[in-house]
Amino acid sequence: MKTYGQFCPVAKASELFCERWTPLIIRDLAQGASRFSELQKGVPLMSPTLLSSRLKQLEAEDIVERRTSGGGKTRTYHLTAAGREFIPMVEALGIWGQRWSRRQLVEGEVDLGLLVWALERGVNPAAFGERRSVVQLDLTDQPDNKRLWWFVNREGACELCVEDPGFEVDLYLACSLPDMIYIIRGDLPLTEALDAGRLDAHGPRRITTKLAKWLNLGPLTKVKSARGEGPAAARR
Repeated sequence: MKTYGQFCPVAKASELFCERWTPLIIRDLAQGASRFSELQKGVPLMSPTLLSSRLKQLEAEDIVERRTSGGGKTRTYHLTAAGREFIPMVEALGIWGQRWSRRQLVEGEVDLGLLVWALERGVNPAAFGERRSVVQLDLTDQPDNKRLWWFVNREGACELCVEDPGFEVDLYLACSLPDMIYIIRGDLPLTEALDAGRLDAHGPRRITTKLAKWLNLGPLTKVKSARGEGPAAARR
């Protein structure tokens, strides 16, 4: 870890928090990711070797603790009390980003893997009731082998399937990848996306009316851009 060579507490905290990737790791731990594979999904451009090294570093600094279960076969990572005190800083960064950094997505930011992982982790699996429900997402601008995705909601959890799970589909969604990202980010309001035909939703009314509840969009989506109308508007 590089240091600033200063005794200033801002410098000392920055040495830990401002190291590349660290705020994203803390973000994902704060949102419930705990397994190494889950953390990898949140930082797809970070090598597994570097992620392992960073987790060890954060563990040594008492920001993260590692727990084992299943006879030592399963390892999970969790924020310590010191690590949890970074959460408001991550939230403040998110608010600032929503207010001041929103613009059209550029190449490298249209990340399919990050989108489907964010959906799997963020949706409300109980939105449609207690019975099993299946949502099929058709990303219409993607090649055939990356176009269809299924989300199986059951027993309080959502499971992402890359192949047809064989269950009856309750809700069909069709959207381009960028527009789905704009919806998840809050740049494109769900009602506007539906009204403009940028998102198609088909299924029984008792299911389609619960789409917003299922998407479970977070509080950051309600933060208004300080730059005006927002990046998604230009694509109308």
